[in-house]
Amino acid sequence: MSTPDIFYVEDDTDFAFIMENAVQEVSNGLSMKIIENGKDALIALNELTEAKIKPRLILLDLNLPGLSGLDLVKKIREIPFLRYVPVIFFSTSDNPKDVKASLEFGANAYLTKPSGYLNLVSCLQSMHDFWFTKNLNLN
Repeated sequence: MSTPDIFYVEDDTDFAFIMENAVQEVSNGLSMKIIENGKDALIALNELTEAKIKPRLILLDLNLPGLSGLDLVKKIREIPFLRYVPVIFFSTSDNPKDVKASLEFGANAYLTKPSGYLNLVSCLQSMHDFWFTKNLNLN
């Protein structure tokens, strides 16, 4: 089992495919594991934990089948091995209540998905620069 740089939970398979391409455009060496629902994500994260494999960044959609993004971040924060892995919500919602709830449940940040591929690449570049370049010793 290899270590994913980005563990991404996204139920929209079309958007997940676009994200994979955009991530490779930002940095060809980044690996990404994509899970389509909250329950399967929790199982996969527990398997990574048992294998002592820690992703460098966890991206969550807010509205997920099986287990919501909010419930999932709460459970992630209860796993000591993953407690300090940055968790970022990446959602279409820009509702301030969603942003506040995500931070209260333990997310490090909340980003609204940008419209358009070039804006997505730009957003991911900024995310990469901050979480992978400037915060090298975070986890």
